[in-house]
Amino acid sequence: MKKTRIIIVMLLVLTGAVSVFSAAPRRRMTPVNNSATMTQSVNETADDTARINAKRRASSISYVNEDGRTIYVDTITGQEWTDSTTLGRVPKMDYPLLHAVHVGLNLWDPLMRAFGQHYGIADVWAELSLHNRYLPVFEFGLGTADYTPSGSNFNYRSPVSPYFKIGANYNFLYNSSPDYYVVAGLRYAFSPFSFSVRDITLNDSYWGESSTFSIPSTHATAGWLEVSFGLRVKLWGPISAGWMLRYQALIHQSRSEYGKPWYIPGYGSRESNFSGSVSVIYTFGLGGLNKRKAQDVLNENVSEPASVPEGRVILPEAVTDSVSITE
Repeated sequence: MKKTRIIIVMLLVLTGAVSVFSAAPRRRMTPVNNSATMTQSVNETADDTARINAKRRASSISYVNEDGRTIYVDTITGQEWTDSTTLGRVPKMDYPLLHAVHVGLNLWDPLMRAFGQHYGIADVWAELSLHNRYLPVFEFGLGTADYTPSGSNFNYRSPVSPYFKIGANYNFLYNSSPDYYVVAGLRYAFSPFSFSVRDITLNDSYWGESSTFSIPSTHATAGWLEVSFGLRVKLWGPISAGWMLRYQALIHQSRSEYGKPWYIPGYGSRESNFSGSVSVIYTFGLGGLNKRKAQDVLNENVSEPASVPEGRVILPEAVTDSVSITE
């Protein structure tokens, strides 16, 4: 019993001691400031170009030049400068969003007709260059056919009819010189047209007689897909030339009681899945839509004359080139 009482008393004493120490106020440590700690942040940021340029950007305005690079203009001195923290980075796009408009004339059909082709006229197309990389394109053309196969007994005709193509090209050399293009393209094409077959002669060997009849003008529509690959090269100034090889496949066409047409405007003979284009191209640059002159930007953003430190005179560059100031 005595041992039990002793153990209980010792536990009570220990519990009370713990309570006293836990309730006592804790000592707080005050950090020591010395010359090293006070200049530590300055030493860490003295060579921090990103922080320095960020402060400089806050007192500057900016514009995008013709190369798509951001140029900053100091609002006090008017001096232009480039953020050095971005010089080592390779930009994702070297050219601005609205880069150029290309307008082309496809001379494939006129050239082929000079070599004996019996169909086609020509087409024109317009293409918008986005970052010199993505090239949405629209084409419009006219086609016709008048063909009497050698040794055959009929004449196939299709009057002048329109065709339309819409799609896009992709330039693999988008960060290179725009004087050269290596492109791949995809298009959907559609044409409403009509055709007729005349002077169809049938010979009856049994009776020794022949008869002639014609298939009247029949309206038809057709749609197809084109996959293309080609090259372009600048000739001089805004003039370029290019060629493309095209693979085409019909995806839908209207039905006719007289069968399928032999010629489809814009597609050519349905007997072949391959075609091409040879274009002369004129380029309209859109750089003016992406850049703004530094002085214009400065005039728009500075509502009142900038303050000049006492004893300092800022003169235009044209004056400072020929005048020296002496005290």
